[in-house]
Amino acid sequence: MTVLHLADETEAADLAAFLSRLLHYDRGAAVRLQAAGTALAVFGRPPSFEVLAVRAVRLSKPYEDGLELTLDATVSAGELLESVDERAATAAVPAAVTGPPWAGVLPPRGGWRPEPGLPAPDALRATVAAVVAEFRSRTEKLAPDARTRAELDRIGRDVWSREIGGTGLPVRAVHAAQSLGFLRPGTRAADTGLFSSGAWLRLRTPYGSVAVRRSGLGPLGVSVR
Repeated sequence: MTVLHLADETEAADLAAFLSRLLHYDRGAAVRLQAAGTALAVFGRPPSFEVLAVRAVRLSKPYEDGLELTLDATVSAGELLESVDERAATAAVPAAVTGPPWAGVLPPRGGWRPEPGLPAPDALRATVAAVVAEFRSRTEKLAPDARTRAELDRIGRDVWSREIGGTGLPVRAVHAAQSLGFLRPGTRAADTGLFSSGAWLRLRTPYGSVAVRRSGLGPLGVSVR
């Protein structure tokens, strides 16, 4: 069995926390792992937010498995979580699974350029709190016979698809970043950023990134790997 040696206990704990949050939204969640050198990228897609979440994990030594110098596999998030040993700072790579469609289409590796207009982290969290409050208020005002799944979904699309300023970044992407532990209290504006590459937008923080496809741009910038 392939064992990943993480940089330290903190990296192991953060990986476990990320996997736990993904499993909170989807008990059958899968993650795609890509490792090369001393870097491991863990990709997941919490269905509630329709975004791609990326957690970068530092390894204590270059990844290698026999003559293979890179790792690329889609595995069960639950099985990976069970294998994380925080005290030993290790994780065993589970057997590969048939990945969901999103696992075959990832954001490009390079070509990212900074985009202006991203508010400070505190302002982003305030925006999410205001939209959550609005969603609850609008749904609570519905008459019992009007409280259908279709109507709740309609309200959800209305509030969560709104853009942050003129950046093109939907509020749901910021909500996902906060819910997955990427947009933590105390995060500095200097450590966050918004980037674009082709049809993709990426909100980056010190704890992880959230990527989302911009609508109306077609298949530009897709990396199928």
